[in-house]
Amino acid sequence: MLFSLDELNEACSIVYEKLLPTPQIHWPLLSARAGAEVWVKHENHTPIGSFKVRGGCVFLNHFKQQNPQAKGLITATRGNHGQSIARAAATAGVPVTILVPVGNSVEKNRAMEAFGGRLIVHGEDFDIAAQEARRLAGVENLAMVPSFHKSLVTGVATYARELLENIADLDTVYVPVGQGSGICGLITTRDLLGLKTKIVGVVAENADAYALSFEHGKIHTTASAATFADGMACKVPQEAAMEVIWKGCERILRVSEENLRDAVIALYRDTHNIAEGAGAAAFAALMKEREKMAGKRVGVILSGGNIDLELFQKIITITGSVDKSL
Repeated sequence: MLFSLDELNEACSIVYEKLLPTPQIHWPLLSARAGAEVWVKHENHTPIGSFKVRGGCVFLNHFKQQNPQAKGLITATRGNHGQSIARAAATAGVPVTILVPVGNSVEKNRAMEAFGGRLIVHGEDFDIAAQEARRLAGVENLAMVPSFHKSLVTGVATYARELLENIADLDTVYVPVGQGSGICGLITTRDLLGLKTKIVGVVAENADAYALSFEHGKIHTTASAATFADGMACKVPQEAAMEVIWKGCERILRVSEENLRDAVIALYRDTHNIAEGAGAAAFAALMKEREKMAGKRVGVILSGGNIDLELFQKIITITGSVDKSL
């Protein structure tokens, strides 16, 4: 197990001092569209609009206890992880530096700075930004916050506990895969609760390093990760995450950019919730497996809603009159 039930209980205590649980809602229009009983876990309803906020709470709690005199933190992100760490660090009184790649979400960048983060733009993608963050950590004597860490995973697993304990007999839960904390928290919580719910990971076709690694039983990297779903734009899988995924994941599905755009629109039309690309990925995958899931009780993780207005407008324009039948 990546963490124990006692550690999950402790994480819940830490998280619920700062946050309220998010809802899991059955949406009839989504269910009609998918042909299944669909329950959405609304992690877009957190104070940063993403499930990542939970991990930041737990990580900073543990870090502050273990490093009371720390000079500061540094991390790399495409946005939601950075918001989480910036928000938690500000509460804990710890300075944080955040590296993002060129062309990162303008609105996520603004949010990270608003939470008190020192923002540095570097490199053409996340992996280059992360490499620079590790270099600066040594130069400036800052503690590096990785994208995948036990405290982060245990924190975000609190969303999985809320869903699995409140909605009985879920056949399958679809979850987006970025660096792996969300799916690993879900798998480990499912196992700790002794449930048989199947976990299906979702990646973008243009960023399928985790799918390749899952299929081949060893780590596979990709040359690029060119997807508008920046939360899933991963080229290099985390080996610790893959160990959990190999053992506990049913399958990993690839979804196209068109699938993602259609899911963003479907979620808005049927629930009036705005989803970012990664946030819409779980529903996009369910729609790909509509026949397989017919009549079943299914969970989808709406992991975040932090999509730039300009991109959302572009998706609406491209997608146009999608699914007029519903």
